[in-house]
Amino acid sequence: MSITRHLTIQFSILALGLVAAAGPVFAQSAHVLVPADKVQWGPAPPVLPAGAQIAVLEGNPGEKGPVTLRLRFPANYEIPAHWHSMTEHLTVLTGSFHVGMGDKLDRKATQTLEPGGFVSLPASMRHFAWTSAPTVVQISLEGPFDILYVNPADNPQKQVTKR
Repeated sequence: MSITRHLTIQFSILALGLVAAAGPVFAQSAHVLVPADKVQWGPAPPVLPAGAQIAVLEGNPGEKGPVTLRLRFPANYEIPAHWHSMTEHLTVLTGSFHVGMGDKLDRKATQTLEPGGFVSLPASMRHFAWTSAPTVVQISLEGPFDILYVNPADNPQKQVTKR
C-alpha cells in the first residue's frame, strides 16, 4: 500500500472519529461553527513525529475538498524536510513556529512566525519546521492531505523503535 493511500486511510479514520465526537457542529451543510471550547483534540497521525495533536475543524483530511485543521506541538518539536501535493496555508495561533525551505532541517535557516504570522507553501515546495515553545497552528488546504518526507528515513512510520 502506498504511503499516500495509507495516510489517506489514517486521516479518514481520525476525521470520522473527530466528526462523531463533535456531533451537531459538523452536521450543518451551510456553515461550520466550532466554539473554542468545543475544539476536539486527539493524537496526530503517526506520519507526524510523536508528540503532536490534531483537531479537524472542517472537512476530512483523507478526502477531496476543503480542510481546516489545527496542530498543537510541544516546545522543541521538529518536522523534518517534507513536501505536500497540495498548497498549504498555515497561520500561527500561539507560540513560536520556525519554518525554512530546503531538503534538510536546519534551525539556522528558518524564519520565525509568532501568533498571527502566516505562510503559504505551494504544492511540492520542500520545507521543514520546528518550535521553540508550545505552539498551535491552523492549516487550510484542499484535501486529501499528504506529507512526503524528502528523506524517507525521516518518516516516523518507517522508524524502528528501540525497546
